[in-house]
Amino acid sequence: MEEKPFASILNGAVPGEPVKKDENSRRGNWGNQIEFVLTSVGYAVGLGNVWRFPYLCYRNGGGAFMLPYFIMLVFCGIPLFFLELSFGQFASLGCLGVWRISPMFKGVGYGMMVVSTYIGIYYNVVICIAFYYFFMSMTNLLPWTYCNNPWNTPDCSGVVGQDGTLNTSLANTTSLVTEVVNRTKRTSPSEEYWKYYVLNISDDIGNFGEVHLPILGCLAISWVVVFLCLFRGVKSSGKVVYFTATFPYVVLTILFIRGITLDGAINGIKYYLTPQWEKVLDAKVWGDAASQIFYSLGCAWGGLITMASYNKFHNNCFRDSIIISITNCATSVYAGFVIFSILGFMAHHLNVPVSEVADHGPGLAFVAYPEALTLLPISPLWSLLFFFMLILLGLGTQFCLLETLVTAIVDEIGTDWIIRHKTIITLSVAIVGFLLGIPLTTRAGIYWLLLMDNYAASFSLVIISCIMCVCVMYVYGHRKYFKDVEMMLGFPPPLFFKICWRFISPTIIAFILVFTVIQYKPITYNDYIYPGWSLAIGFAMALSSVICIPIYAIYKVVRSPGATFRERLKNACRADPNWGPALKEHRTGRYAAMTSEDAVEDCPLKEREELKEELKEEQKERKDDISLTIQGSNGSTTTHNNPNPSA
Repeated sequence: MEEKPFASILNGAVPGEPVKKDENSRRGNWGNQIEFVLTSVGYAVGLGNVWRFPYLCYRNGGGAFMLPYFIMLVFCGIPLFFLELSFGQFASLGCLGVWRISPMFKGVGYGMMVVSTYIGIYYNVVICIAFYYFFMSMTNLLPWTYCNNPWNTPDCSGVVGQDGTLNTSLANTTSLVTEVVNRTKRTSPSEEYWKYYVLNISDDIGNFGEVHLPILGCLAISWVVVFLCLFRGVKSSGKVVYFTATFPYVVLTILFIRGITLDGAINGIKYYLTPQWEKVLDAKVWGDAASQIFYSLGCAWGGLITMASYNKFHNNCFRDSIIISITNCATSVYAGFVIFSILGFMAHHLNVPVSEVADHGPGLAFVAYPEALTLLPISPLWSLLFFFMLILLGLGTQFCLLETLVTAIVDEIGTDWIIRHKTIITLSVAIVGFLLGIPLTTRAGIYWLLLMDNYAASFSLVIISCIMCVCVMYVYGHRKYFKDVEMMLGFPPPLFFKICWRFISPTIIAFILVFTVIQYKPITYNDYIYPGWSLAIGFAMALSSVICIPIYAIYKVVRSPGATFRERLKNACRADPNWGPALKEHRTGRYAAMTSEDAVEDCPLKEREELKEELKEEQKERKDDISLTIQGSNGSTTTHNNPNPSA
């Protein structure tokens, strides 16, 4: 009796053990559990770990920021991660199919698809820019080292002089020169390379200009790479992640060892870690910590549900959720050491505070860090490593975004033909994603990329996640869901997670939503202020995912049987008869097809009583449905032969 749960927990993850046959032969499973963990780590660990977390950390009190960050991880991040993994694994369905749990809320799944579509479009553009920098680093001299290029302006002032030594005008430590440097508007060669050569940026978001062909070519390459890694679904991507999910840690370690040996590195790390405890009392710090945990783990994107849906039914996703969540957050902290050791070195040479060379977002990845790389011996080598790391971090997330869309489409249509020809769907989604990304390769592309990044996946994710918690815990019922998890894992969710799912996590999610609204400021890019019409488009993108929820709910209530609105609402919220484990052998207990009370007698005593009560409820519901069929609201005979129409 003890061997079965032990084997189910390992689920094929023993090194050297032969790959087991797919449990779900029609849909497929991961080759082994290591592939799922690595894929989920690659999904959660992305570009934001490198350019957003370190920035938030030093902006919000350095080491003091770690306290609210880890508190939010424990009370919000890990519980939500476990909820989504268990949700997808139990039903073996993607972000649309799982809403058989309560069909009225299927709009949440469509909202997740919309969010993943937006992110997938602009995320691959960021990857393609990393590809571009990677190719440009294949040279003896990095092109953003000096100010003697055709695209440079008179304001350009390089860190490295033309003779290869440090620019003395910037390295001089006298107070007079420092004052001049701080007073003068200096633009670095890396900033001008980014702005005037790579982007060739226009003066307005509406002024698209021409497409930058090298960037377009890199975009095509990035989409081809994503497709080739996903053309066989999780069977191919599961093998690729052995490299894409692990090699960034090798690069981070190499850069970390190099970084801490540089002059001034210790100052950067001190700036990164020195706690400013007074900031812990600031609500903004807690809001940033909660938001960073929420967004960095990829909650409400649909990817976690999708990846877990390819697990075997009895896989221990509780263990996986803890491992993946902690790995993601530890990576953020580790990346901070790497980034700030280099920025400390740069600040030391420029004789300026670390705060003046630190940046976030694309500015850190494509301006500040490339400039710091020019100061290192054999700088092209370090540049190649850094941008290769960015490419792999981006691809790990992009794989799951594309698989989320493809899986949702395939599960929704569900025919044998589309399952056999899933590769065609993958190719079609990749082509559409490439075409929609072309406007982001124009001269106004960076404006649109930042607009999508700030609005497409902001407060909409918080709303989607909050509604998901409410639906599963309160509409479907927390007792039912706890039993589902126990049937799947062999043990009920720990009490801490039960409390978090029902009370603490939804409260924190609501706090994040309020904080996001209060903290809202219109987006800007450097000195450029976005016009009102572009902000309206941004809000439209944000609302386009949320609006799916009420629209589908209204549609489902209207289509559901019932003489009154209350009856229609009840039927729309009731779990679909097909809800539950995908395979017949796992549909035990209340999911077993029982036609008489005699079948109940074969169950253990405790389960027998529960089944009897559930059978009575089902019989009562059937009687209600029959009475609705006999008499409609107007007293005439009405036929409702589809009590749960699929839509």
